[in-house]
Amino acid sequence: MHSIAATEAPAGPPSIIVSQEGAIATIELNRPPHNFFDLGVIEAIADALDMLEAEPRCRVVVLAAGGKSFCAGADFNSRPDSDRLRHPKKPLPLYLEGVRIMRFRKPIVAAIHGACVGGGLGVAMCADFRVASTEAKFSANFNRIGVHPGFGLSFTLPRLLGPQHAARLFYTGQRISAEEAQRIGLVDVLVAPEQCRAEALALAKEIATSSPWAVQSTRATLRKGFIEQFSQAVARESEVQAHQMRSPDFKEGVAAMTERRLPHFSDHATETPLA
Repeated sequence: MHSIAATEAPAGPPSIIVSQEGAIATIELNRPPHNFFDLGVIEAIADALDMLEAEPRCRVVVLAAGGKSFCAGADFNSRPDSDRLRHPKKPLPLYLEGVRIMRFRKPIVAAIHGACVGGGLGVAMCADFRVASTEAKFSANFNRIGVHPGFGLSFTLPRLLGPQHAARLFYTGQRISAEEAQRIGLVDVLVAPEQCRAEALALAKEIATSSPWAVQSTRATLRKGFIEQFSQAVARESEVQAHQMRSPDFKEGVAAMTERRLPHFSDHATETPLA
C-alpha cells in the first residue's frame, strides 16, 4: 500500500491519511484519540474523495480511523463562537462539505471501532456499508445536548433504519452496542476488534471484483434523489441548530456531556418547536 495524500492540520500531524493498494483506497482519520472533527477535517475528506473520483484505478474506498474512537463528532468545547452566531438561513459550511462527500459516486465501506457519536455517526452514514468491531458504540446524541440532529442524520438514519428506530436513537440520545446496532440494521458486519479493518478491506475487495461501471450505475439507481433529500435535510438542520445553539439548553447539554452527568433542561412550556 502506498500513501497518495496527507492533509495537515494547522500544526501537527496530518488530519487524514489517504493511501491506495490496487483498486482499494483508504482514508484514515488521524486525530487520535477520539478523532473529533472540524470543518477542515470534513473538507479534507471531501477533497480526498474528489481526488479518488478522478482516479480510474480506485473502485472502492475504505473509511477508517486510528486512535481509540472512530469519530466522536465535533468537540463543542473548542468550536468557535461564530458557529453559534451564524445566520439561520445559511447552511453550516461543515454540512455543505458533507454534501460533497455524499456526491462521491464510488462505494464506501466504513471500518468502525470505539465511539461513533453525533456527527461521527453522520460521517459513518456517508458509507454504503459499515463493518464494526464488537467494542464499537453508537449514539445520535444531539437531543441530549439540546440541539436538532445534524450532518444529514435526520435523513440518512430513518432512511436506513426506518422512522421508529431512528426516532428512539434521536429522542433518547442513548449509546447502543455494536450488537444492537447490527440488530436494527445500522451495522452490516460485526467482527472482533482486531479483524475490523481487515474485514472492511475484504468487503471492499469483493465489491471491486464486480464491474465498476455496473456498480456505479446500480448505486446511482439505488440512491436516486438521495443528494437532493440530503441537501434539504442539512438546510433544515442548519436553520434549527442556528437557533438552538444560542439557547441555555445547548449550554447545559454541552456542560453535562463534559461533566459526564445527566443534563437539566428547562420545560419550554410556552415555546413553540421550530416547524
